[in-house]
Amino acid sequence: MRLAFIKCHGSGNDFPLVDAREIALDDAGWARVARALANRDGPVGGDGLLLLTPGGDGHAFGMRMFNPDGSEAETCLNGLRCTARLGFETTGLNAAQVRLKTSSAQAAMAEPIAPGVTSITTRAGPVTTDPGAVGLVGLAEAVIDAAIAGLPSERAFTALAIANPHLVAFVETVDEAELVALGDWCEAKPALIPNRINVSFASAGSGGLFVRTYERGVGLTNSCGSAMAAATFAAGLTGRIAFGREIVVRNRGGLVRARAEAPAAGGMVSVTGNATFLYDGVITVDPDSGAIDDLAVHSRRPDEVAAWAAVAGGA
Repeated sequence: MRLAFIKCHGSGNDFPLVDAREIALDDAGWARVARALANRDGPVGGDGLLLLTPGGDGHAFGMRMFNPDGSEAETCLNGLRCTARLGFETTGLNAAQVRLKTSSAQAAMAEPIAPGVTSITTRAGPVTTDPGAVGLVGLAEAVIDAAIAGLPSERAFTALAIANPHLVAFVETVDEAELVALGDWCEAKPALIPNRINVSFASAGSGGLFVRTYERGVGLTNSCGSAMAAATFAAGLTGRIAFGREIVVRNRGGLVRARAEAPAAGGMVSVTGNATFLYDGVITVDPDSGAIDDLAVHSRRPDEVAAWAAVAGGA
């Protein structure tokens, strides 16, 4: 099959994005397509595959996100901004309720976070700290800034889901080797976390956060939107940053603006960041074998690339 796609990124989290609203392909087929297109050794590469899908039930459209290993995530907030932009461009809307795998989120066009940077605000949640929703087996109580028995780390973590599950530890400095070792352990589907989990180390300073994440199904990534949202909420739960305050959250890929509501106020998290389109392309993909061929790039967007480079360079 011949697939048209847009190569895009949100805060450095890059993806091929496909308008799949009229494409008949089962989940196994999309998983194979994701493994092929997101392969970093292939012609496209990415942190996963984004699909713009039909809406319904009060949703203008939907989003699905498949990781590079073919697994499907509950959501992807960096990818949601990019998918919402395509949804807005194809429907003429500038705000919408978006259907996700297990929940929904609000998305709306926003004032640019920097000159020339197309920006979108997403509002997702409510965040839950219920251990069952987070995927922690055998725990009866929420984990908030505490060590977790059975985890190969003595650090204090906050466990939460938005809807993706996350473990967030606040650290003075990020030790990437330690983060990768713990992420690899979680990726092996241990009895404590059989469905795996995203793991982030976050440092607080200057009224904001820096977040580094080992993403489930991806590995160490330059950016993870739901992890930035989760870290913002965790910072509120642990008293590091006040709920209701908008902060800048930085990562290796760039930055977003985020604000978390207290649980009593709804427990939602709003994130405003870029939805940058890099180029438009077409590629031949065999959904049965995952073989790809004949990539054609027919429209590059250098102005968008340059505008984001100015932001990322100052992050």
